[in-house]
Amino acid sequence: MNYLEVFVLLQLLDFLTTLVGLRVGAGEASPFISWLMQATTPLTGLMIAKLIGVAWGAFCLLRHKPFAIRLANYFFAGVVVWNLVQISARVAQ
Repeated sequence: MNYLEVFVLLQLLDFLTTLVGLRVGAGEASPFISWLMQATTPLTGLMIAKLIGVAWGAFCLLRHKPFAIRLANYFFAGVVVWNLVQISARVAQ
């Protein structure tokens, strides 16, 4: 699996784990994404955020900046782990 496939997979996992986290009572840690979700609906706000993320990835790809995408992969892997920790903490209560 190459870094682009990992990037798309992590975007999907972030989207799904955020939705599950919201469903079990966790909050959104990012002020920007929280604002997007309040300005629209949680689902729409997350979809807009993910579209921005994928557009940023495409921009990096077009500018031949694979390191930026690889770096984002580490960040989003951490976000997904954080989401899973928050979900498990809420479910365990």
